[in-house]
Amino acid sequence: MDNIRVRFAPSPTGFLHVGNARTALFNWLFARHNRGTYILRIEDTDEERSTGEYEEKLIEDLEWLALEWDEGPVKGGGSGPYRQSQRLNIYQSFTEKLLEEGKAYYCFCSIEELEKEKKQAVSRGETPVYSGKCRMISLEDAKKRICAGEQGVVRLKTPGKGELSFEDLVRGRVCFNLKYQGDPVLVRSSGLPAYNYAVVIDDSLMKITHVIRGEDHLSNMPRQLLTYEALSFPPPKFAHLSMVMGEDNTRLSKRHGATSVDQFKTDGILSAALINYLALLGWAPSDGSEVLTLEDVVRQFDILKVSKSAAIFDYDKLHWLNRQHMRKLIPSEQAKQSYPYLYKAGLMPEEQDMSGNHWEWLEKAMEYFIEKVDHFSDLPEHFNALFEFSLDELDVEAQEILNSECAGKVLKSIADKIKKIVLLDFDKYAELTKEIKAETGCKGKDLFRPLRVALTTKTSGLDLDKFIPLVEEGARLVFPKPMLNCALRITKVIDHIKLK
Repeated sequence: MDNIRVRFAPSPTGFLHVGNARTALFNWLFARHNRGTYILRIEDTDEERSTGEYEEKLIEDLEWLALEWDEGPVKGGGSGPYRQSQRLNIYQSFTEKLLEEGKAYYCFCSIEELEKEKKQAVSRGETPVYSGKCRMISLEDAKKRICAGEQGVVRLKTPGKGELSFEDLVRGRVCFNLKYQGDPVLVRSSGLPAYNYAVVIDDSLMKITHVIRGEDHLSNMPRQLLTYEALSFPPPKFAHLSMVMGEDNTRLSKRHGATSVDQFKTDGILSAALINYLALLGWAPSDGSEVLTLEDVVRQFDILKVSKSAAIFDYDKLHWLNRQHMRKLIPSEQAKQSYPYLYKAGLMPEEQDMSGNHWEWLEKAMEYFIEKVDHFSDLPEHFNALFEFSLDELDVEAQEILNSECAGKVLKSIADKIKKIVLLDFDKYAELTKEIKAETGCKGKDLFRPLRVALTTKTSGLDLDKFIPLVEEGARLVFPKPMLNCALRITKVIDHIKLK
């Protein structure tokens, strides 16, 4: 396909929801797969809800997802401005043209009148449709009333009968009965354009060839197609994506869990994993693979293969994919991604105080802990095992182990031997256990369980071959919470059980 131009056109009225993020992604994938142009347009004419802060956050989230746009805010381009609030004069010029051509008219019906009409239609069992009572007001008279200060909206004249249809790239042929459409509002009494009016003008002037958006916009199609016709603009091709639903088959919302891109980012989901998962919501690669890079998806993406069935958001699947992407990171990147969460938990020093030895230690620690988590925000709980050493919180089983007959012998023996070792590693630890076994006669659980509890305060869960070098090397570094080496841990346990 030649000269493909698509757009993602969010309203800066809140955080970027995963449903909108998927729409942004599918537009981006379609553009990149076809070597087209991807445009970001900010639809900010909702004065009450749109804010600059939300726009900044929106742009930040898109950049985090690596969905770089070719034209739009910050970048500019030949079809700007890219904020609707800066295009009001453009809409006004087209409104005047439609009014002069008799394709639109001023409507002065009050809210009360419209509500009365609606109630009457409902009482008759009919679909409420504006009656068109202001159609016969001449443009000259209407302008006089406007100049006199009367409030009015501008409506589009529609046929009021017949059928309108279009071919959707996802849903096939879609038809509408114009009897139920009425004359839609193009411009509100405030002078601001209605969504269905502004979007038609913007898409046409920006030469958008394909509009890919959520199926919630499907009901807007009659008004938009009629507006394209009135303005003598050829409509683009459309693809309406299914909604993103929760596992209970209701529309995804906060009660299902995280729903905003920002929240997933905060929870330690990698952007590569979220992109991978969003791509699989309603689409699947021909080779059946699931763990995909952005480049993989671009190469295989086909809008004609997108399903029209609802996409179910599976948090477990997202976490599984995140785990795969976490493990694919090189050690230095794993350490870099983990640092903010560990710092926030008070386990890592300020970034400027992180020495080369700190980063090297963190890489080694991540090699161990990366296998235990689904996202980076879970890491502090696991890292705490290296820093915390509270003998006051030993469980009953651990206390019983330390009070056993062999525990005293084993701990006394290792305390004497460990003092002579400058830096303990697991190989040296294994040699010590052999010596202690021969010296004390304690073996098996009687030998190893007291040592495990003495070093970790836990009866299970931590692999000592990884744990011992991490605490030995970590004890030589400066952390906000000091780390105890093995010798100090053994000494404290001996003091705790009052061995002489």
